[in-house]
Amino acid sequence: MDGETRQPAEARSRSVLARGLSLLDAFGSGEPELTLAEISARTGLPKPTAHRLLGDLVEWGAIEKSAPGHYRLATKLFWLGQLVPVHRVLRDAALPHLERLHEVSGENVNLAVPDSAYSLFVERVTGRDAMPLAVRVGARMMSHCAATGKVFLAWGGRERFRQLMSLGLTRYTARTIVAPGLLHRELERVKERGVAITYEEAEPGVAAVAAPVYGRGGRVVAALSVTGRAQTLDLERFGHAVRAAATAVSAGLPSGV
Repeated sequence: MDGETRQPAEARSRSVLARGLSLLDAFGSGEPELTLAEISARTGLPKPTAHRLLGDLVEWGAIEKSAPGHYRLATKLFWLGQLVPVHRVLRDAALPHLERLHEVSGENVNLAVPDSAYSLFVERVTGRDAMPLAVRVGARMMSHCAATGKVFLAWGGRERFRQLMSLGLTRYTARTIVAPGLLHRELERVKERGVAITYEEAEPGVAAVAAPVYGRGGRVVAALSVTGRAQTLDLERFGHAVRAAATAVSAGLPSGV
């Protein structure tokens, strides 16, 4: 009897944890602040349940109230993210190359890592003259509309593509690729070119070019990108530069990455 009574309690504990984590997933890359109603709708949790779990996360430090009924992610998550060893090693190895690439381009230079069907931005070098971007460090973008994300899809195999398809291809602009067949052909071109390009696919007026960073066994562990104004960014020129920088980062990574 003891085992039978403990099992439902354990199942309930896992369920509470899963529901709590789903609240964190509700926050999108361009939406740093959400209302209780929005969080409830995105997670499928009743408002009273979402409110109770949000209170626990506020107390723990993962979420903070920005206004009555409004919530945003808190700094404790950023602090924990800095402790991820692989990300820290990647950032340390990539930073000198990101800085040189910024000196050459004058644009936003990003380091991203794959995160399921998303591209997670873990470092950026920018300047006063670079185009302001909506996506910040620590934010995620759907892979099909990000140059770094296309890198991860092109070299990530069928499983990563299936993960993206399970979420659906969201349209962000008139240029976003939302047909699976067209995306598959685009990823073939990415592998042929050795770089991925986006042109106003995630945000109007923004273009980017990205190249893969290889780790142990030839596995793509990260991507570098240059992002700037669509009308002026020289994608061919910076495509060569970002590819060279990504190759240099790959060569400088410790053997365990």
